[in-house]
Amino acid sequence: MHSASRSRIVVTVTAVVCALIGLALIGAGAWLTALGGSLYYVFAGAGILITGVLLLRQSPFALWTYAAVLIGTLIWAVSEIGFDWWPLASRGDVLYPLGCWLLTPWITRNLGRGGSSSYYAMTLPLWVGVVAGAGVLVVGLSSTYNEVEGTIATADLNQAEQNVGGQPNEDWRAYGRTQFGQRYSPLSQITPANAKNLKVAWTFRTGDLPGKNDPGETTFEVTPIKVRDTLYFCSQHQRVFALDAKTGTLRWSFDPNLQSDPTFQHLTCRGVSYAEAHTNADGSPAPGDCPRRIFLPVNDGRMIALNAETGKPCDSFANHGTLDLQAGMGIKTAGFYEPTSPPVVTDRILVIGGAVIDNYSTEEPSGVIRGFDVVTGKLIWAWDSGAADENALPSATHTYANNSPNSWITASFDPNLNLVYIPMGVRSPDIWGGNRDALSERYASALVALDVNTGKRVWSYQTVHHDLWDMDLPAQPTLVDLPTSDGVVPAIIQPTKTGNLFVLDRRTGKTIVPALERPVPQGAAPGDHVAPTQPFSELTFRPEEKLTGADMWGATIFDQLACRILFHQMRYEGTFTPPSLQGTLVFPGNLGIFEWGGIAVDPTRQLAIANPIAIPFVSKLIPRGLDNPAAPNEAHPSGSEIGVQPMYGTPYGVVLNPFLSPIGLPCKRPPWGFMAAIDLKTMKIAWMHRNGTIRDSAPLPIPIKMGVPSLGGPLTTAGGVAFLTGTADYFIRAYDVRNGEQIWESRLPAGAQSTPMSYATDGRQFVITAAGGHGSFGTKIGDYVIAYTLGE
Repeated sequence: MHSASRSRIVVTVTAVVCALIGLALIGAGAWLTALGGSLYYVFAGAGILITGVLLLRQSPFALWTYAAVLIGTLIWAVSEIGFDWWPLASRGDVLYPLGCWLLTPWITRNLGRGGSSSYYAMTLPLWVGVVAGAGVLVVGLSSTYNEVEGTIATADLNQAEQNVGGQPNEDWRAYGRTQFGQRYSPLSQITPANAKNLKVAWTFRTGDLPGKNDPGETTFEVTPIKVRDTLYFCSQHQRVFALDAKTGTLRWSFDPNLQSDPTFQHLTCRGVSYAEAHTNADGSPAPGDCPRRIFLPVNDGRMIALNAETGKPCDSFANHGTLDLQAGMGIKTAGFYEPTSPPVVTDRILVIGGAVIDNYSTEEPSGVIRGFDVVTGKLIWAWDSGAADENALPSATHTYANNSPNSWITASFDPNLNLVYIPMGVRSPDIWGGNRDALSERYASALVALDVNTGKRVWSYQTVHHDLWDMDLPAQPTLVDLPTSDGVVPAIIQPTKTGNLFVLDRRTGKTIVPALERPVPQGAAPGDHVAPTQPFSELTFRPEEKLTGADMWGATIFDQLACRILFHQMRYEGTFTPPSLQGTLVFPGNLGIFEWGGIAVDPTRQLAIANPIAIPFVSKLIPRGLDNPAAPNEAHPSGSEIGVQPMYGTPYGVVLNPFLSPIGLPCKRPPWGFMAAIDLKTMKIAWMHRNGTIRDSAPLPIPIKMGVPSLGGPLTTAGGVAFLTGTADYFIRAYDVRNGEQIWESRLPAGAQSTPMSYATDGRQFVITAAGGHGSFGTKIGDYVIAYTLGE
């Protein structure tokens, strides 16, 4: 075929492509405009359609027309979102390459006639658009959208070793190292200067992987503990492993023989607890067996005490080592009550809560918090947040109040004040409150302080009123003493899904950082109501501005446009927009800005390390019908927290999903995950940087640092190094706490949605993480526990 003929075919094909792009943008753009969105797509589509028509006519004005589209797009894009590279890319990733293609000889030599001057006149406007677009994208590469640059001064610190929390500096004896929940190691061998020398010391594989009868939410979220020379941790099926802390060699293991089922909503064990029992709760001498104990929560409603030396059940505890946590419950359906987090252990009392199935029905087990004798397993007290008598014990005529708000994450404890701090959930169903009574609303989504010996409530602080968004308290609160103008104040910091960090005096529950009540959107679905105001802490990672259509994102202009259409179809008036039949955009989303990993606090430097995330969700109420029956049946099991949630006993079910584009990408523009530090002396965010790459979530394994979500919490150390492993890409990373600079990373064999810890043995500091993946988070499954230490 003659070259001229081939060129004309190329022009014709290009013209058809332009026409199709133009028609698609005009059609979808008109839909968006009718919803109240931007007119840009209609104008851009018309310009591209005209370009296609002019190409068919071999008119040089095709390039002028497209130049107008490209330059107009640049002006519109920069005016909407500034010089932020990723949103710019999603607006120009089809149009810009097409503009470059139109400047190639295969196109230009078939447009018009004439010499070189005619070529320059024909192409100059489009060249201007292409060069300007390249310049805008180059400037956008340096964008730090939503990031905070800063440095925390540390020159005046006293770095002397401290015995923190009544244990050797080398140990990590509780979920948050101490009952203060600080996730801080006083070890300082690893520093910003030498962290680059960290190497794998040993790897242990549990052999415990998800099975065919397991639910989707099967996760390896554990933080090991270390006592003396031994590590203790549990796996997905609540199997316990004791390892030599130096070598990772197995010493013993224990299998509780959990009988899991696909209808369970969770299969999770975040950790075990340790106790050295010397006396019973009543002061009498403890029995001789099991002086050192490991307490294991099991998802079928058991608590097992094991001999820390041998792994054998402690015969003197409860029923030959097993405590039935469903005793006293009015509803005992398997999988409806699941203790997933390690209990608080004091010298005499074991304090335990548990997860209650979310959004299944109004008839669910109680979320009662209980205190048991740490030696015998005898029930000492109960605090039932939904009962008229909060401290009533079960009897032949009394069970705990069905569907009381629960606490599913580990509590914290102050031995000096004798108070245990309970982060509370909400009465299920989480997304409908029309059936809740006043008793069940009192302490929902509240932080509650109980006397650890009696279970009597001392104070409470509610972080969300009439919670319709599943904004329960998801993380262990952190205790830290704060210097103020009035002297040192014993404080408690509670991270929340809303992004607020509530800083309270842990003696009284009074705010240290102001949290004023503000009006919030009204207009609940028929039969429900919305609280008129909500508390907004001045210390927050909550977005101050509402999302707009300009914040919508996609891999291309087409799914970016689709996200805009979806956005404008939903109800959204900012934070706390109530659920609706129309469908509500929930941001911060149900996953929360903070989740179960919490924060890490360095009490010496007076700083907190956090890993906030930003993924909106969609909440849509579904009336009863064929696909949403009013009562359970075999086609509607309970084992999920994503998709259709039945909410039996209410007028509606609900659909809960992350807000994603048609091709599965987040509709909100990146970044979606950060590492950050809070200066506790000023209560301001000191630095915040996007964190993690799309290497393990994109079609191609390209390590582009977009800032990805994470599940799991940070660790910080006296050496000035923080660690995180919970990102959607498979890495453990180290950061300089002074400015957030990433100083080291190592590739992991699976997702590590867990919180790392640190300990020392034989003079060497180790950092440990569990890498086992996360079913609903979608990361690679594994069974690894990996230890790192400095090279020789």
